[in-house]
Amino acid sequence: MSILKLNDGNGLFYIHTPPGASNGRTFVFFNALTGDTGMWEGAICEALQAAGHGTLSFNFRGQTDSPFSAGIDLNEPLIVEDVRRLLAHLRPPRAILVGLSIGGLFAARAWLAGIDGVEINGLVLINTLRRDGPRLQWINDALVRCVQLGGLELFRDLFVPLLFNKSWLADNRANFLKAGSYTPLADDSGQANLLRNAGANADWNLPYEKLTLPVMVITGLQDRVFLDLEDVAALYDRLPCARRIDMADAAHLLPAERPQELVTVLLDFIGEL
Repeated sequence: MSILKLNDGNGLFYIHTPPGASNGRTFVFFNALTGDTGMWEGAICEALQAAGHGTLSFNFRGQTDSPFSAGIDLNEPLIVEDVRRLLAHLRPPRAILVGLSIGGLFAARAWLAGIDGVEINGLVLINTLRRDGPRLQWINDALVRCVQLGGLELFRDLFVPLLFNKSWLADNRANFLKAGSYTPLADDSGQANLLRNAGANADWNLPYEKLTLPVMVITGLQDRVFLDLEDVAALYDRLPCARRIDMADAAHLLPAERPQELVTVLLDFIGEL
């Protein structure tokens, strides 16, 4: 566990394990806005490392243990530039960029911008493909409003049933909707800053035709918030070199719901490269 120092006390928390095998890849994991390295570390990283591959998980500025200065807008361009600095600093060999939700958008933007000295072999987009428009803008603005009124506790109570699959919900129901009042998320907190600037103002108009590297698109079919199958199909068709996996027993936060199945898909993907 380390911190990449940026400027004025800012930094990126990261956990990096190089490949164990001479031909191993390095899986670089991009969080969702409300996630952190805990989504990947554990079952997913351990399984990939056991197969001889390296892993790199990190937190955006504003997420756990990644400090940021007051007054900085934690937006998409800043996050993408941070990622490029981190990868140029570590130079992970034969990198596979893996992005969950909006993390996939940031991963794609980083590849399009270029990363000096880093060989990137592929891109994995997990529940990323979506079109901008009134519905998506409403959802993003509602997430911001939700945490302003009741913090992440209210966000989880309202949105978890729509973001996780049925079996996960059945196993974890007791951890939610507990007695007591909700506490607003402070406007100057990292999570509020990310939701307000990176989430609500993200540019989803990716030039998909320019993503010429091998791409794997993974979709959880029980996602009740962001999934629009027609949009996924239309955007997928614009990718020059892609394959697609739909998981009927997964929803939006697929790495937490189906970690072993995700590992299998990732290993199959690099086996085809």
